[in-house]
Amino acid sequence: MPAHFDTTRLAIRNAALGGTSSRTFRTKGLWADVQAKLKPGDFVIIQFGHNDNGPLADTARARGTIRSNGDESQEIYNPITKQQEVVHSYGWYLRQYIVEAKAKGATVIVCSLIPRNQWQDGKVKRAAADYGQWAAAAAKQGGAYYIDLNSLVADKYDAEGEQKVRATYFNTQDHTHTIEAGAKLNAAIVAEGIRDLKKCPLQKYLVKKAG
Repeated sequence: MPAHFDTTRLAIRNAALGGTSSRTFRTKGLWADVQAKLKPGDFVIIQFGHNDNGPLADTARARGTIRSNGDESQEIYNPITKQQEVVHSYGWYLRQYIVEAKAKGATVIVCSLIPRNQWQDGKVKRAAADYGQWAAAAAKQGGAYYIDLNSLVADKYDAEGEQKVRATYFNTQDHTHTIEAGAKLNAAIVAEGIRDLKKCPLQKYLVKKAG
């Protein structure tokens, strides 16, 4: 991401931790660390989803969330923390992040999850009917900006074709995490997504496009 911003005017911090879901990023205390550092005028880009579709209470990770943007919840016994825990929906957790970041005076941008390297009939699989839809709804409800990164990256993948995408942006062992070329592509698409948002104050920190 720093390649797309004037870093003499804007500091970029990556607080993400691989393997966390919208639920465990909060329960592990990672969000509390972010909140403590937020100041008015800051920007928060939020993206979850890949790790949210797991079980709610398995002994391996216990990181899943309820598959919706609703207000339903379920009390479970978490075998990892050995405590009772109330688990909410994916969208509920996003909405909490939005509310709490805005309360600190930050501007919030929600991105949908990037597509996995999974294909059907020559087209990459999209998340428009689930996590993309729920992220969009949560952003709208919370008054956050929204970038449909899933669709934007999927459009690029479809245009380039399955063979090129597999060879260029991924290795053969991992269909979720890109290699460096894929990370650079995703960052460029996020920057373009920010550029296309209506009246988003983060735009003024983007590096001006050549030409």
